[in-house]
Amino acid sequence: MTEKIQRCCEVCGNLSFDDGGDGFFYCTRCGSQAVDIMDTGVDDDDLFNVDGGMYSTSQRRQYCQVSQPVPISQVQLSQHLETLKTFDDYDERNGDDGVGPAVPSDFGSSQISLTYTDYYSEIRLRYVMGLQAMIQMQCKTLVEKFNVSPLIVGLAGPIWLRFLAHENVLSDEWADNVIHESESQTQGGYIYEKLLNHILWLSGKVGEIELSQPTGSQKTEPHNLIGKRAVTIWHKSLRNLIPLPCSLAISFLVCHVAREAILPTDILKWTLEGKLPYFAAFLEIEKQLGPPTRSCPISTSRMFRPIRTVTLQKLESLAASIARKIGLELPSVNFHAIAARYLKHLSLPVEKILPQACQVYEWSMPPELYLSDNDSRLPSRVCVMSILIVTMRILYDLNGGKWELISSCSNNLVSAVENGAGECGFSCNARGAVTEEDSASRDSDPHDSTSVLSKKSNYDASKLLKILEEKYNELSDTYDFSKDLQSYLLYCKNVVFAGLEPAYDDHEEERIIEDFWDFYQSHKADKASEDRKTDSHTCNHFHHSGSRHGSNSTTKENENFGDDGCKCKLSRDDGDSNAALRQLKADMNENRFVYIPPRKNVKKKDGYIRYARKKDGAYLYAVHADYYILLRSCAKVAQVDVRTMHVGVLAFEKRLEMLEKRIDFCLCKRIPDDFCEFCHD
Repeated sequence: MTEKIQRCCEVCGNLSFDDGGDGFFYCTRCGSQAVDIMDTGVDDDDLFNVDGGMYSTSQRRQYCQVSQPVPISQVQLSQHLETLKTFDDYDERNGDDGVGPAVPSDFGSSQISLTYTDYYSEIRLRYVMGLQAMIQMQCKTLVEKFNVSPLIVGLAGPIWLRFLAHENVLSDEWADNVIHESESQTQGGYIYEKLLNHILWLSGKVGEIELSQPTGSQKTEPHNLIGKRAVTIWHKSLRNLIPLPCSLAISFLVCHVAREAILPTDILKWTLEGKLPYFAAFLEIEKQLGPPTRSCPISTSRMFRPIRTVTLQKLESLAASIARKIGLELPSVNFHAIAARYLKHLSLPVEKILPQACQVYEWSMPPELYLSDNDSRLPSRVCVMSILIVTMRILYDLNGGKWELISSCSNNLVSAVENGAGECGFSCNARGAVTEEDSASRDSDPHDSTSVLSKKSNYDASKLLKILEEKYNELSDTYDFSKDLQSYLLYCKNVVFAGLEPAYDDHEEERIIEDFWDFYQSHKADKASEDRKTDSHTCNHFHHSGSRHGSNSTTKENENFGDDGCKCKLSRDDGDSNAALRQLKADMNENRFVYIPPRKNVKKKDGYIRYARKKDGAYLYAVHADYYILLRSCAKVAQVDVRTMHVGVLAFEKRLEMLEKRIDFCLCKRIPDDFCEFCHD
């Protein structure tokens, strides 16, 4: 029978012996065998019965020679005890699975053996549930922090489940198919390795190259025929079928279906800033799902922490690919909401531009406004901005020469403002936003209405270009963590190095960090006070110099600035004009654009100018200055390259030209005489 005996060990002095199951007892500490104790495995009556007992006068037991235990030194004993203690600690951490006795540890291992099904079922379930939790957290954040409609929460569930059903990862044959596929892919390499071993063996130079064999705890895991871990194969298959960026794609897709003005640029920015759960979501996933079990020997950070971010184009195409796989028919982007958002970002009058842009959109209905799973196609936001660019070119007659008027013809513009040409144009408020004025214009020459309208158009276009030129540097989209050092350190702690903690508490290191931080804060405060003193000294010097020059300069500046505090000065001297032109040409040259001088003899029939590109080794784009200023500002807001934005405008202009030709053809087509009266009328 199995029992425990209290007896002093001759080797280590332990008082506990355990039954080894082979008739002998062993020390629970050092494992040495007891010499004078043996389990007979029979009852006491059978043992001492004279008739049929095992021990009788006619039977003699032959004693076997037992080797005497060799005493060990104190150093060896301490090392052995430390090893046993390490194993006991490991069993306490990983051995308790809630089934069977967990203590005392000398009962032996209580862990049940895991099967092939246990491994792949747990890995698949944990990955799917973790990714589903990530999607739920992202939708919750979009609703609570970014004022997205709660409708996306109800849309995310069906889309996610239909996507899982399409990928067929929940079927019973999934695990076997993945293993067979891995074996077929590596079969060629396996045959090559065996052939190389045979050649080396024939040459007698080198021994056979052994395949990698599982070691340690991996021996109990399932492997394929080549010897690779099935756990790793299943995990890679899941990440290939349902990659982690699918969570962002589904979050963007539900916003698109709900007609929200959320763009891939927003999703990516919030992800990089850590506002949208993605890079550090594995911490919350582990809280919800718990730590990994024995049947899923993959850490949560390795399973759910992304290695790199997804690109803007890939995010949009991935969302369209998911919609195509599940058979979801997508609408076009919400043009009205996105266009209004872009115009506000550019500080342009929404009331004047947006209605005209919506008419162009409804008339043309370009297919580029629908999401596409083609990575090489232009993004949908480029098409939205192309419609706005074409609309503004038509409204303000941006066909060359308007920007040069700011520099070379400033006197004419100032006189036009004085004569009332600017009363019905743009005005700048204190924030620098361009708004439309409704007051009636005062004609300087009542006999020449064409001249007055031309001056109004020139003033509106010049005002528009001035705003775009001055706000170009302010259009850069910066991240919140780049504002100051404190925000960046907090971002690194919560997002970049999320889940990483020091191995032990080092109070001295924490004290040094606090000292350095206090020194940085004090130095930052001193620098800010010095900057304020410098600014006040500069302002006083400017005020005194302005007083010495008299009040004429102040009066002239007030005439050039708007009544609402606009800082858009319309006049430059010749030196500033040449410098601005050189700077503009240099900027155009960097983007492979060629400057076209303004036209001298502009005819009314010329109308809208369509630009083309020329291939001279690489594509060169020849454009006017006013179109380039509008183009680069819109490209910066849409977060695309200037050339990509220009290609989108050219494609949309080509579509408009095709529609106009079709309309002209239909209008000019003569109806046959043999038609009935109803069709003829």
